[in-house]
Amino acid sequence: MTLFAQRGYHGTALSQVAEALGIRTPSLYNHMRSKQELLQRIVSDTTEGVLEDFRLAVEGVADPVERLRRATRVYALRHATHRREALIVNRDTTSLDEPARSEQQELRRRHEHALRGIITEGVAAGTLNVDSPALASFAIREMCVSIARWFREDGPFTAEQVADQYSGFALQIAGAR
Repeated sequence: MTLFAQRGYHGTALSQVAEALGIRTPSLYNHMRSKQELLQRIVSDTTEGVLEDFRLAVEGVADPVERLRRATRVYALRHATHRREALIVNRDTTSLDEPARSEQQELRRRHEHALRGIITEGVAAGTLNVDSPALASFAIREMCVSIARWFREDGPFTAEQVADQYSGFALQIAGAR
């Protein structure tokens, strides 16, 4: 996974993966059918994890502001704690063969629509104030995605601190009252 994160799907050869694992290239095929299958597993597991994080974070929470805070916090936290996976998904999903590419893009759209739905609900309730829930949702998601590019465990902030701050930023973007 580190090689995909560093070099990208197209920049990584299976021989490099085998070398990093300390095995011969033919031995890889005991664990997977192809490099494409490996990418598909990484993308699928990561995307499903994002959706599950989201579901658990907002489940049973009525207030749209609190749901937005929680949804953003878990999304930011995942990008800080699963950096390699996030980098791969955000860069290499388009390298998936069909129908896997379309399936994964649809799962990502579900997450975006769910986040936008929270913001839309908050606007309707008068607890959020933003002209475009779609743009606010996009800004929040992109802000969180960027964490995977710069966050370091040995840096000045913990993953939890970053997630807490970013959830506050999201509330500001959405005009929380």
